[in-house]
Amino acid sequence: MVDALKARGYLAREVAQEHSYVPDMWQRFTQPDILIYLDVSWQVAHQRRPTDIDAEQWRQLKQRLSHAQSHADVYIQTDHLNLEDVIEKTLSFLLGLSFH
Repeated sequence: MVDALKARGYLAREVAQEHSYVPDMWQRFTQPDILIYLDVSWQVAHQRRPTDIDAEQWRQLKQRLSHAQSHADVYIQTDHLNLEDVIEKTLSFLLGLSFH
């Protein structure tokens, strides 16, 4: 996703915060102009990339990310989307913004 945005001229960065217990770690890494929150259920995440994380650990991870989710400019639930769909939704949002 980040590579797709960079290829289109956006300065994009992934903030891998899922292992941090500091709720606003995403803000400490960077002060984004726009925060895009991509979400996926445990079941679909496990289908996409098998992992040993169980449902309870996934719930805890989601809790750690709740601050970022609540501050997101756009939230995209990706369970029923492929990568191209996610890129399209993201670009649609970004192109709809007007910067002054």
